[in-house]
Amino acid sequence: MKKYLKKLTALLAVCVMFTACSGQKQNTEKKEETKKTETKSDTVNTQISFSGSSTLAPVINKISTDFIEKYTTWDKVDSSLPKENITIFVSSGGSGAGVKAVLDKVANFGMLARDIKDSEKEKVKDLESYTLGLDALCICVNPENNILKAKNGNLTKEEIIKIFSGEYKTWKQVDPSLPDEEIVVVTRDLGGGAHEVFQKKIMKDVKVREDAIQSPSMGALISKIIENKNAIGYASYGITNQNKGKLIPMKVDNVEPTEENILNNSYYISRPLIIMKSGKLTATEKVFVDLLQSEEGKKVIKSMGFIPSK
Repeated sequence: MKKYLKKLTALLAVCVMFTACSGQKQNTEKKEETKKTETKSDTVNTQISFSGSSTLAPVINKISTDFIEKYTTWDKVDSSLPKENITIFVSSGGSGAGVKAVLDKVANFGMLARDIKDSEKEKVKDLESYTLGLDALCICVNPENNILKAKNGNLTKEEIIKIFSGEYKTWKQVDPSLPDEEIVVVTRDLGGGAHEVFQKKIMKDVKVREDAIQSPSMGALISKIIENKNAIGYASYGITNQNKGKLIPMKVDNVEPTEENILNNSYYISRPLIIMKSGKLTATEKVFVDLLQSEEGKKVIKSMGFIPSK
């Protein structure tokens, strides 16, 4: 009987040890699984936001719309990604606003239609940037403006400075054959990347006239030129191409704003189209950035009048 009790006690002890070990193993597995899930959710964001340049915003919006219509959920792009809806937000407000949105962590990406400033590079932690293409600023007028005939569609840099600074106030001052009518100067607002490029490459230290119409977006700027035969302004090369016939780009120092001239820098009022962010790309961000830089993305960039990166 004593032997039987000893055997029974030993057997129960083994069972208890087995149950304890088994429970410990299950708890460990659950913790590891939870850790994996937490890690995955920490490195994958199913919503991506872009903010900044009004020139670049329509390009990102077009590519993202097509992308969402094609895949709907992230897992259809890549099976390792979450089975959640693809959401991409795009808002404009100027290149400066794009940088601020990244600094304030209210957007994943900033969109810029200019170079990133050294001061911005210092402020943005772990800066990552991607150049998607090239744009230029075209000095545009209304098709009914007689300057096209009087000046053979050409303005010198000095004439542009005098027009935009307000030294020339009427078209007659630009050319005696033109009517004595007021020149309406249209610019982007001071926060726009376009204004900074124009100031740096054309105006230098000369200020644009105080009564110039400051437009909140490139679209608003070209609308003013299309509506007013006496208006002149600098418009994006891409947007100018999208509105052929509605506004006419002038030659600058006898150089036309063509793709070839922009690429070889003989037409020098050019600017890059950039997206930037703080930190490394998440899995979903990488998928979308890869699309922007792919042949498919480049086709959209070109179709919208811009020059895609090589």
